[in-house]
Amino acid sequence: MRDAKLARPLPAGVGAHPPQRPGLLGHGQQHSDGRDLPTEEMVLNMGPSHPAMHGTVHLRLALDGEKIDSAVVSVGYLHRGFEKECEAHTWAENFPYTDRLNYVSPMLNNVGYALAVEKLLGVSAPPRAQWIRMIVGELARLSDHLTYLGAQVMELGAFTPYFYVIKAREWVWDLLELVSGARLTHAYVRIGGVAADLPADFAERTQQTLDRLLPVVAEFDQLITRNRIFMDRMQGIAVISADEAISHGWTGPCLRGSGVDYDVRKAHPYLHYDRVAFEIPIGAAGDNMDRYLVRLEEIRQSCAIIRQCLQQLEPGAIQLADPRVSMPTKAQAYNTIEGLINHFKLVVDGIEVPAGEVYSYTEAGNGELGFYLVADGSGRPVKCRCRPPCFMQMTALGHLLTGLNIADIIPTFDTLNMIGGECDR
Repeated sequence: MRDAKLARPLPAGVGAHPPQRPGLLGHGQQHSDGRDLPTEEMVLNMGPSHPAMHGTVHLRLALDGEKIDSAVVSVGYLHRGFEKECEAHTWAENFPYTDRLNYVSPMLNNVGYALAVEKLLGVSAPPRAQWIRMIVGELARLSDHLTYLGAQVMELGAFTPYFYVIKAREWVWDLLELVSGARLTHAYVRIGGVAADLPADFAERTQQTLDRLLPVVAEFDQLITRNRIFMDRMQGIAVISADEAISHGWTGPCLRGSGVDYDVRKAHPYLHYDRVAFEIPIGAAGDNMDRYLVRLEEIRQSCAIIRQCLQQLEPGAIQLADPRVSMPTKAQAYNTIEGLINHFKLVVDGIEVPAGEVYSYTEAGNGELGFYLVADGSGRPVKCRCRPPCFMQMTALGHLLTGLNIADIIPTFDTLNMIGGECDR
C-alpha cells in the first residue's frame, strides 16, 4: 500500500503524483489561433440500463466537453421488497432473502442476520458453529473481492485477467457448495448455529484451495497493479478524504482506502475474531487505486484468517440445544411426538422472539452490514431493516465524479462495488 500500513514501494520513476493529462478542449477555451470553440454544456443521461451500471443506476451528467461539471445519481429500485417479505415470514424463513442482498457473498449476510436475531433472543451459537461461520464468511469475502477484481479490470478492457480471478472464485464456490449444497444462494446459517457440519475432508480441501488461490492472486497483482494503463486510470482519480468518507457514512474497503483504520471485526469483535491475528490494510490517498489495493490485500488476510480458524476448530455441537430455537433432528421429528410437535410449532408459528428492538452489525464484503430488527413476541418480525454498506458509498458518487472526465466514471463506479440487491431500498 502506498505510504500506508502495508507499504509496498512502487517501481523507480513512478511517483505518488499521477501523470498530467492533456488539457481538454471545453467550454470557454480557444484554439491555438485564438478562435473560440463552439461548445456548450450538454446534459447526458447514463443508465439505468447501462451495462456497466450494475443495476438500476441512473446518472444525469452535465458535461463541458469531456469534463463532468455535475452528476446527479439515482440508484433506482429493484422492487424486491426485502423488508416487507421479511415481515411476512418467520424469523428462520428469512435467510433466503438475506442471501439475495449481496449475491456475491451471501454467507456474510446469513451470519449478520443470524447474529441480530440471536442478540434479540439473548442466545449464542455453540463455539464450533461460530468457527464454521467465520470460515464460510471469509470464503464469501474472498468470493466478493475476487469478483470485484475481475469486474474492475474487465470494464477497463482487460478481459483475460478477469478469467484469472473468476477461476479462483469458482474454487471458492466449490467449497461453499460442498458445505451448503448450493452454489450461489446458500441459506446455510441458522438461528443458533448452522444447518450442517463441515464435510470430513473440508479442512484439507480448503487448505489446498488456498494454496492454489494465492498464486493466482499474486499473478493477477503482478500483471495488473503496475500496468501503466491501469495506473493512469486509477491513480489520483476520484479522491475522497477520510473526513468526507466518514461524513457519507462509508465503511469497509472504501473507507479504509481513505486511510481510516476501521473494521468491525477489529473494532467490535464478534464470533471468534478476537482469537485470530490479521492486519487491516489501509490506503493513503483515498483514490481508486487505494480502494483496489485494500481489497487485494484483504484477500490475503482472509486466507490467513481461514487457516487459523481451521487450526482452532474444535469438536462439538453445531446447533444450540434449545427446542425453542433449534429444529429437532429428523430422527426426533419422525420418531417422537415431542419432536414432531416441536418441528410443527417452529415451522408454522416460528421462533417466538421476545418483544424488543436491536441493531446488530458485522463486517460484510462492502463494509458494515447492519440489521435493525423489531419484535413483538410473535414468530415474525414487525420490522426488518437492513443497513447496506454500498448504499452509503453510492451517496458520494456524484461528489466523486464532479470534475472528472467521462472515461473516469466506470473505474470510479467499479471501486464502490455497488450491488443492486443490497442498494435496493
